[in-house]
Amino acid sequence: MSDAPSSATLALQRAMSMTRLLDCGMDFADAQALFRRTTAGEEWDQVAEALAQSQLDRARRAAAAGHWVTAVEAQAAALADLLFAQMAFNHDNARKRALYSQLATATRQLCGMPGSRLERVEVPFGERHLVGWLMRPPAAQAHGTVVVFGGQSGWGVAYLPIARALARRGLATLLAEGPGQGETRMNQGILVDVDMEAAFGQFVGFIASDASLGKPGIWGNSVGGLWAARTAAADARIGACCVNGSFAAPALLPFRTFAEQAGAMLGTDDERAISQNFERMSFRPGRDRIACPLLVLHGGADPLVKLQDQQPFLDAATHADVTLRVWDDGEHTIYNHSAERTAFVADWFSQRLAAG
Repeated sequence: MSDAPSSATLALQRAMSMTRLLDCGMDFADAQALFRRTTAGEEWDQVAEALAQSQLDRARRAAAAGHWVTAVEAQAAALADLLFAQMAFNHDNARKRALYSQLATATRQLCGMPGSRLERVEVPFGERHLVGWLMRPPAAQAHGTVVVFGGQSGWGVAYLPIARALARRGLATLLAEGPGQGETRMNQGILVDVDMEAAFGQFVGFIASDASLGKPGIWGNSVGGLWAARTAAADARIGACCVNGSFAAPALLPFRTFAEQAGAMLGTDDERAISQNFERMSFRPGRDRIACPLLVLHGGADPLVKLQDQQPFLDAATHADVTLRVWDDGEHTIYNHSAERTAFVADWFSQRLAAG
């Protein structure tokens, strides 16, 4: 073991900042340990996996003693550790697949714990399935259900803290792993060369088929905001749409991580093919019109997405209820104001979906 972090480790620390770790539910002590130990030269994925194992052990001990609240909290902390362990790899090598398999297994275990209110969902898409995790509110009848998802690296249970916030407001959450994401990509082989609106529309249809889930909403983070906007424009069943820090017209950025993640989602590192697919998925306000209430979030300190990159979403709104919320010092997807951001958006969805 070396006595200094490698350039690769420093890049991982930038991509997975302390604010991002906490936003996605990592225990603060684990986040501190991850930075401290990787700065000292340990490998990112190995440290995060070890931290996850400690949390899983704590969850098992709590469950054995009948302390289910503690067990659920520790299990959720382990999920965040495993989520960031697999993020050390952009392509689906054996190590990434093994870590993501651990994450899926640990999430299934959480589903079986009293009080978690979490269940696994598999939605048909052609001859394969889209994977998601449904969290229900304490009440039997949800005021509505929000499909929540990320972009190129934050998937599924990355948004478990958001699901909890929505549940406290009587809303259910479907933590979606869409095309090119998570198990949908690694196990089902569904990539971003498909009809993205049709894919996310299957999640919307799942919600619409269950009267106890109420009206569907959709919340896309990072590049996922593009797919949320396009799905909202294409699917009249959606009662409200939130776009958080997305490009309307994505393009390859001059960052190795971004390019590799885009390649993994498409199944090729050919830059021409990636650019062509980005062009295919672009949002165009002259063609794509959003007829439901729309909320766009922007961080003034976002190094990737500028406000003008999100303006086409606002230009496409045909509903009178349109809100732009800007945090002047906000990081990408507002990691550094996560509690305020989540509360603001959860209240916004609660008001729109309950009224609907």
